[in-house]
Amino acid sequence: MKIAVGGFQHETNTFAPMKADWAAFEQADSWPGFQSGPPLLTACRGMNIPLGGFVSEAQALGHSFEPLAWCHATPSGPVTQHAFEQVSNFILSRLVDVVGMVDAVYLDLHGAMVTEHLEDGEGALLQSVRDVIGPDLFLVASLDLHANVTTAMVDAADFLTAYRTYPHVDMAETGRRTARVLDRMVREELRPAKAFHKADFLIPLTGSCTLVDPAASLYVDLAALDGTSRDSGYILGASFATGFSPADIGECGPSVFSYAETPALAQTLVDHLLQDVESHEADFSAKIWTPDAAISHALSAGPSGQPIVMADTQDNPGAGGNGDTVGILKSLMAKKVSGAALGVLFDPGSAAAAHEAGEGTDVRLELGAHTGGAPDETPVAETFRVLRLSDGEVDATGPYYDGARLSLGPTALLEVGGVKIVVGSKKVQCADQAMFIHLGVEPAKQDILVVKSSVHFRADFGPIASDVLVVASPGPNPADHRTLTYKNLRPGVRLMPGTEETS
Repeated sequence: MKIAVGGFQHETNTFAPMKADWAAFEQADSWPGFQSGPPLLTACRGMNIPLGGFVSEAQALGHSFEPLAWCHATPSGPVTQHAFEQVSNFILSRLVDVVGMVDAVYLDLHGAMVTEHLEDGEGALLQSVRDVIGPDLFLVASLDLHANVTTAMVDAADFLTAYRTYPHVDMAETGRRTARVLDRMVREELRPAKAFHKADFLIPLTGSCTLVDPAASLYVDLAALDGTSRDSGYILGASFATGFSPADIGECGPSVFSYAETPALAQTLVDHLLQDVESHEADFSAKIWTPDAAISHALSAGPSGQPIVMADTQDNPGAGGNGDTVGILKSLMAKKVSGAALGVLFDPGSAAAAHEAGEGTDVRLELGAHTGGAPDETPVAETFRVLRLSDGEVDATGPYYDGARLSLGPTALLEVGGVKIVVGSKKVQCADQAMFIHLGVEPAKQDILVVKSSVHFRADFGPIASDVLVVASPGPNPADHRTLTYKNLRPGVRLMPGTEETS
């Protein structure tokens, strides 16, 4: 079998201030930059990326490829119309050239892309692909666990499957699973029935962590369905996507979807999964700390030989934050905390000034709060000591980025009082200890460690932490969705699990 492969990854926070333009997809950051043609078959090899997993598994199954185009941009505000059309045209024009030579199409998608002109970027792209290939060729795609799955996406594709871990340590495995299902569909000429349903409440990012219940148990049950049979027919698989809540679109929110031999069996699976999800609605929550309360708690606990890790969830670059708010930093400074480290703060100007000043110097900076992620915030205007400098090219060592070459841009380690700050020139979620270690900071030796992340950091930082506190400092990814002004969300959706307030 010959498979056309490509992908287009973006998670869109419609409340975030910065848009994703073409340059955002061209550049490398935590993932490779834009790829087209044969290079995309090797660009993600060995990395925890769905396309890499799909290609390696499909190749092992004896299949060959027609490469289209693939790209990723760090989560942000909407994708510009120009960028969406540019990437889509790369994928579709190449597909038109090879459609007569392929048996199937695989796309590596996120599932929560919003553009300047479309609520549902992936639904539009999948339908355009279907228009090119017609009704007979197989079209499959892998999705993020936080996909806002839409009716258009389900209608256009023959099979969709979502990640099952958060932190997303199974991205490559999800690609491999998609390859195995596609191989079976083609070999056995299976065109499965499908069923799909949206839940009527939103789940905060911190509530969808699969290291704890209810998500942990729900995903174990899902995995047990893969490739099984019942008296009423075969089951190809099922998914639970928790949704990406800071997206003001009609079909935002959690969903369940399944693929089986008959419509009745597919619907039975979805009904059962939906019942499980809804029965645990109130459990999809997590304790949220204010910066002052979190720091006071850490100080009262005293040194334990392991850091207390604080997740700066509302400024998470993995959820549309810009990584440059300074609320927790100001609280650390006000309380005269020593033995703390924070990263990665996005401030290209300050990083450049530190590089110009050189290691061992003192430099006056207005650090952070430059992008509007927290409109009422002001920068930290202080004299900082420049401790270490780097080009920001870092080999990831943790299980989330797994094998990736991280590109932070020119990077500096600054210190003010007793707080060390990793300052980078690209927006990158802090989910790997190497971001600190390459500048000489040992995360395990800090008393307090602040990371610009919501959950992904737990894969690498969780094992060294004495405690993990989710902190609500200013930023465009509110831990409480009731603070957001939704205009397009379908009526009747509960804005937080277990509450009565609806859209």
